[in-house]
Amino acid sequence: MTAPSRARVAMRWLMSAFYGGAGLLHLVRPDGFLPIVPAWVPEPRMVVIATGVAEILGALGLLVPPLRKAAGLGLALYALCVLPANIKHAAEGIVLAGLPSSWWYHAPRLALQPVLIWGTLYAGGVIDWPWRQEGKVKLG
Repeated sequence: MTAPSRARVAMRWLMSAFYGGAGLLHLVRPDGFLPIVPAWVPEPRMVVIATGVAEILGALGLLVPPLRKAAGLGLALYALCVLPANIKHAAEGIVLAGLPSSWWYHAPRLALQPVLIWGTLYAGGVIDWPWRQEGKVKLG
C-alpha cells in the first residue's frame, strides 16, 4: 500500500470516528448544542437531532465503498453548514459544559474548519490533494 493510500485509509477511519462520535453526542445530548444554534434556524432541537443522524450516516458511509464519495461530499458540506453555529459560539462567548470558552479554543477550532472539510473530501476520495500525480487530474 502506498503512502497516499495509507494516509487516505487513516483519514477515513479518523473522520468516521470523529463524525460518528459527534453524531452520537448530538443524539444523546441535543439540548447541549441548542445555545449555539443561530436564531434563524427553525426547530433547533430537531435540527440538532437531524444533524446527529446525518453525522452518523456520513461516518458509516465513509466506510462503505459505493457510498464513500457521497459521504465525503455530504460531510464536507455539513461542516460548511455548521460554520455559523461555530462562529456564534465563538463570537458570543457562549459557555458549553465541558468545552473551553476562551479564544485559545475558538480560534484554532475556526481555523481548522477548512482542514475538516478537506479531511472529509480526501477520506471520501472526492479529492486527491496533496498526493495527486503531476499532470493528472482525477475527475471521477
